[in-house]
Amino acid sequence: MENPVAKKLDALVKLQSLDSELDELIKVRGALPDEVMDLEDEITGYQTRIDKQNQELSELEEAINNNKSAIKDAEKLIKKYEEQQMNVRNNREYDAITKEIELQQLEIQILEKRIKEAFEKIDAKKEEIENTKTLLSERTEDLNSKKGELEVITQESEEDEKKILKDREKAAKNVEERLLTSYEKVRENMRNGLAVVSVKRGACGGCFNIVPPQKQAEIREQKKVIVCEHCGRILASVEDEIVEEEVKPKRRTKRTTKS
Repeated sequence: MENPVAKKLDALVKLQSLDSELDELIKVRGALPDEVMDLEDEITGYQTRIDKQNQELSELEEAINNNKSAIKDAEKLIKKYEEQQMNVRNNREYDAITKEIELQQLEIQILEKRIKEAFEKIDAKKEEIENTKTLLSERTEDLNSKKGELEVITQESEEDEKKILKDREKAAKNVEERLLTSYEKVRENMRNGLAVVSVKRGACGGCFNIVPPQKQAEIREQKKVIVCEHCGRILASVEDEIVEEEVKPKRRTKRTTKS
């Protein structure tokens, strides 16, 4: 009669084997996928910075135009006041108009100073933009290089990965939903991706903590799914140690000589 627990464990072992193969393929890629993602994020940051710097540049140019318009308005007022001065009736009116002219002249000086400062800021901002563009260009070259490396490695393992993924899909269907959920959860929490292990030399093949003999006996019986009480991994089997018998050297017999 077929053991249903043994069947479940076999399905889990098969799934773990395929996942481990996938992990090895991904491991070959090393840190390249993360490096590509980091560079993409960095490039997005530089592009955002350039957009912001260009916006600030536009605002400075707009401020210059506004200040120039304000200077023209002030000059018109001065001309108007100067014409009024020609028709004053007394010194008090003359002094009042003179004061207005002086205020407009002062306003022009302030506006010209602001324009000069804005032009200086524009020069500095343009330099900032060029520096950012240089960094963007360098990082884009790095990204293209890393993407190229990753593409070569991925293409080399693409067929193998497709086959393993197809086999994994079939294997996952043979694992009952509750066990599959537990398996996936445990696997996510393990750095080496091992959720199903064997007991080797009396210890869990995942965390290497000792598994008591009674627990080992239960694992061998395969009447229920046993998990390691230390790490939570599923203990699928017990690998017995192969004790090699010591080969004793043969005793050499003394040769008798004929007299």
